Amino acid sequence: MTGEVDVLVVGAGPTGLATALMARHHGARVRIVERRTTAFRPSRAMILHSRALESLRPLGVTEGLLDRADVSPTAKLYAGARSVSARLAQVDLPGTPFPPMVLIRQMDVEEVLTRALEEAGVVVERGTALLELHPIANEHGVRALLGAAGRTEEVQSCFLAGCDGSDSTVRHCAGIGFVGGLHQEEVVLADVNLDGLPADGRLHVTVGEPGLVWLFPLGEGAPWRLLATRGANASGTSTGDAQVALDRLVQATGLAATVTGCRWSSVVALQHRLAETFQRGPVFLVGDAAHVHSPAAAQGMNSGLLDAVNLGWKLAFAARHRPAVTLLRSYDEERRPVARHVIALTRLVFFAEASTSIWARWGRRSLVPVAVPVAPHLLEQRWLMQAVFRLLSQRWVRYRNSPLSVRDGRFWDGPLPGDRLPDRDVTAAGRVRRLHALTSCPGIHLLLDRDAPTLPDAALGRWVSVHRLDGTPGHGLVAVRPDGHVGYRSADADLQKLRVWLDLVAAS
Repeated sequence: MTGEVDVLVVGAGPTGLATALMARHHGARVRIVERRTTAFRPSRAMILHSRALESLRPLGVTEGLLDRADVSPTAKLYAGARSVSARLAQVDLPGTPFPPMVLIRQMDVEEVLTRALEEAGVVVERGTALLELHPIANEHGVRALLGAAGRTEEVQSCFLAGCDGSDSTVRHCAGIGFVGGLHQEEVVLADVNLDGLPADGRLHVTVGEPGLVWLFPLGEGAPWRLLATRGANASGTSTGDAQVALDRLVQATGLAATVTGCRWSSVVALQHRLAETFQRGPVFLVGDAAHVHSPAAAQGMNSGLLDAVNLGWKLAFAARHRPAVTLLRSYDEERRPVARHVIALTRLVFFAEASTSIWARWGRRSLVPVAVPVAPHLLEQRWLMQAVFRLLSQRWVRYRNSPLSVRDGRFWDGPLPGDRLPDRDVTAAGRVRRLHALTSCPGIHLLLDRDAPTLPDAALGRWVSVHRLDGTPGHGLVAVRPDGHVGYRSADADLQKLRVWLDLVAAS
């Protein structure tokens, strides 16, 4: 058996890479294994929302992600013969330093995270599969049997994070149920050549009675990535008639475009499922291993990344202060209710835009053409578009009922424990800075009011940074968790009460 590690991550998609990076940046000894032998695979996800970018910022990867992204995407929406254009960058979403959404291939996200992980001293072990896992009796840990190139290896780790997708081996080995069902629709993915659409970088979206077709100018094997919905078990796209079937999908939208070539295509069955629990002992499920849903509203990769930044620091801190039961239990208590709401949201959106039911098809046939003429007016309504992007970016997520959310005193304004920390201008050390920039390094950040007592660094620990906000009157403090949520707020900055909370999150 090899030596012990703190965290063994199974699966090297965006969720697994972010989990490993978050744990590593908070001091954990990490291994990450991936059964695929090569890094490349066609991207399924194409959109990052602002909240995911905020959460990844302390890991030092957002600049690399934005360099590869279209940060000012323009979309053209079609409904029959009518169309409307929208520049999404014109939506000013306050309280965040990032655009409301960016277009970026999943493969680019994986490459940026992989490079950051390598710089942190962790290399993805490709071609290595999880074969078995066994919790260690009377101990806090797990033994995992790995297989690679015909050889097996037994690894002992404090925790194991299953980031291995909807058909998760980790979930199966842990005996965790996956409750839900199949949609009556499926998604067709393909990289195609098109004649008839200008190569101007715009995203083209068609909504009609048959369903939804997206054409992203982000293909990996050809200029265009096609994503289309259709009834399950339809013919074509998996054999030699792929180009014909894909062209049929495009022609059905009414677009004056023709598929002239197909680099690759795939059909994906759509599910809506939720794991019965996200934790079983030292084993945790993250991302698609814990919850799956349709691609509606572009929630999949974003939800997985938010799972990862929630869990990674907890595993790292708990590995040094085991058993840390409350800290570890909080992952399921915080993220599973969010996943339940995201599944409900995606099912609702998917029904409206792509369901093959008679009522959904009638609605798209009858109502969408009527709505298109007023769409430009709606897109100009700042409050409406801000509300839409707050919803899609999961800015609504808060953990006020979490055991980690502790309040000492009564507060009439500002974020409460469990809330996301909003970005704003603050004055610290004589400089005006943005609050998210001030807290953009790993660890816990203490924000002291102007008149709060000084806290001795020796009493706080390595993973706690202190910032005094000179422009904020009062004697209190706010403790910000590594994932950007407020964990503790006190009206009087009492050191002993603060240390109780730091002990709760295993940071002292």
